[in-house]
Amino acid sequence: MATVDELRLMTKVAKMHYEWSLNQSEIGQQLNLSQATISRLFKRAKAEGIIRISVNVPVGVNSDLEEALVRRFGLRDAIVVDCISDDENQIVRDLGAAAAYYIETTIHNNDIVGISSWSSSLLALIDSLHQVVGKTGIRVVQILGGVGNPSAEVHAARLTGRLASLVHGTAVFLPAPGVVGTAAALSVMLKDPYVQEAMRLFDRVNLALVGIGSVQPSKLLHLSGNVFSRAEQGFLRQHGAVGDILLRFFDENGKPIESAFNNRVVSMPLEQLRQVERSVGVAGGARKYRAILAALRGKYINVLITDAHTASRLVNQPVLH
Repeated sequence: MATVDELRLMTKVAKMHYEWSLNQSEIGQQLNLSQATISRLFKRAKAEGIIRISVNVPVGVNSDLEEALVRRFGLRDAIVVDCISDDENQIVRDLGAAAAYYIETTIHNNDIVGISSWSSSLLALIDSLHQVVGKTGIRVVQILGGVGNPSAEVHAARLTGRLASLVHGTAVFLPAPGVVGTAAALSVMLKDPYVQEAMRLFDRVNLALVGIGSVQPSKLLHLSGNVFSRAEQGFLRQHGAVGDILLRFFDENGKPIESAFNNRVVSMPLEQLRQVERSVGVAGGARKYRAILAALRGKYINVLITDAHTASRLVNQPVLH
C-alpha cells in the first residue's frame, strides 16, 4: 500500500502533466526525477485511482460499433458513418466523404494503390478528397478493366487519374473492359503490353480501394457496359451468388462462385485481393447488406467503411468458417 508521501508525489506528477500540460521530460527536470521514475509513478497513479482516463464519445461517432466490427470479423479497422438519410445516393456521398478522410490520413510515400473502376462510392471518395501534400512515389493502378461505354468510361478514368493527381502520384491504367465476350478474347487482351504493365503491379498493391456490389449491377456499372446478361445474372443467383468485388462473385459465406464467367473478367482475383496489406471496402445501405456480410466472411477486405444501420446488422451476424 502506498504511503502518504508516495501518494503525494504521484498526485503532483499527475497534476503537472494533465493540468499544467508538462511532458514527462519537463516534469523530471523540474522535480529532479528520472524518466523511468516518472513512468513508474504514472503507472502507480493509475492503479491507485489518482489518474482516471475516460473518453467522451461525441455525437455521431460510432466507436463501439467500429470496435465490434473489428473484433467480430478480424478487421484492421472499421469506420462507421452516421448517415443523415437512408437514401442510397446520400449514403454513397456520406461514405465517400469518410473514405476520403481515411485516405488523406493514412496514405504513405511509395504506396501502390489499387482502385476499382466502376464504383459510385469511390467516385464520391474522389469528389470529397483534398490535396494530400508531402507524399512522394505513389502509384495508382486500376485493378478492374476501365474500358467501357464512352459516356461512362470518363468516370473510370477520373477515378484513377484524379486520385493520382490529388496524392501527387502516377496513374497506371488497365486499358481493357471489365468483362470481355469470350475466354479467347481475354487471352488476346492479356497479351497487350499496357494491360501487362498494369497487371504486373497487382502483386505490389498494398492499399486496395474497392466497392462491394450486389448481383444486380449498379447504375454506373450498367451504364459502362461491363455487366453480365440477365440470363448470366440468373445463373449466378441460382448458384448462390449474393455479391461481387471487382466483378468476382461469391456466395453468402464468401466462397467464390466457380464459373466460366471468371475467364472473361479482367481484374485482380479475389485471392490476390485477400493478400493486400490494406484492402478497403466502401459500401453501405440495405441493398448491399448481404454482399457486405459475405465479403467480410470471405475476408476479401480488412477495412470496412459503412453506415451505422448496416454496421448494427453486421455485428449481430455469426462469422462462418
